[in-house]
Amino acid sequence: MAKEIKQIVKVQLPSGQANPSMVGTTLGPTGVNMVEFCQQFNERTKDRPSGEIAPAAINVYDDRSYDFELKQAPATQMILKAAGIEKGSSIPQTDKVANLTLDQIKEIAEKKMVDLNANTIEAAMSIIAGTARSMGITTDLKKGDDQ
Repeated sequence: MAKEIKQIVKVQLPSGQANPSMVGTTLGPTGVNMVEFCQQFNERTKDRPSGEIAPAAINVYDDRSYDFELKQAPATQMILKAAGIEKGSSIPQTDKVANLTLDQIKEIAEKKMVDLNANTIEAAMSIIAGTARSMGITTDLKKGDDQ
């Protein structure tokens, strides 16, 4: 008989740098062994760039056991890295801070495809371009290019 999931907890932690103080308020109420989780998380994220945010979905079972699935870094972090900037615009409608090429958008979309609600690479590119625009970053993706 399969274990019943008691709770699903989502966290975003820097890869290879998780510690119990970072997850205490989130995992403490679930009864999960935080030190063990942090060790497993750090081991599974050690191949990612240091400090890259690594989202994880943790399935907590009735017997306090757990498993977790790692996701790709947030699209916003990938966009900032590709654009070579530290943060987006505070007024994205008027202040544009960078530009992404079609190749950059496609590369990010290919990496994020597994986490996005998109069936085609074109749809994923459109989602990434929309996220970039909301950050004040212009794109070379024109209306109709995503069709």
